[in-house]
Amino acid sequence: MAKLYFRYGAMGCGKTIALLQVAHNYGERGQKVCIMKPKTDTKAGTKLSSRIGIERATDYVFTREENLFELVKDKFANVSCVLIDEAQFLTPEQADQLNLVVVKLDIPVICYGLRLNFRQEDGGFEGATRLLQIAQEIDEIRTICDCGHRAMRNTRFLDGKLVTDGPDILIDDGKTKIEYRALCPKCYLKYLEESTDQRDL
Repeated sequence: MAKLYFRYGAMGCGKTIALLQVAHNYGERGQKVCIMKPKTDTKAGTKLSSRIGIERATDYVFTREENLFELVKDKFANVSCVLIDEAQFLTPEQADQLNLVVVKLDIPVICYGLRLNFRQEDGGFEGATRLLQIAQEIDEIRTICDCGHRAMRNTRFLDGKLVTDGPDILIDDGKTKIEYRALCPKCYLKYLEESTDQRDL
């Protein structure tokens, strides 16, 4: 029986590599997969690009308005698995539509994405929140902080300073250095206190 999976982790934990590995494994067995990502994710254009340089073209880049159940039913009903990158950008309705792919079409769907935004909010990413509510299997892909401990916090730094407010999606304007890091709770608190101290000066 097919299942809806949500595999989440902090930034830099290797979610895209894990997805590409699954796709490779299916391909080795002569089975087709459908790899999709949301149009919201603009990095690498229509490709999936991992931090270690492995790339692969997606089969489809979808908008927030598209019905993913109808899409898979009409165009990809012959695949053995649907793989979704950057799943935090799904709408709640699209997460439900992927569940219909599992239930009605008996095709497993594996979603990879962030659980929390950089403000550390459940609900910061509505797609991730819905997947946490309805996925049959939920797994964490772990990574480590600079200090070597388990990293759980997605953080945004602007010009080297940790920030806790702003839009979920921030495009590089060429003037401000935008950096994302995965931190452990202890390092997160250290950077947060340093950032607060600097604002108070």
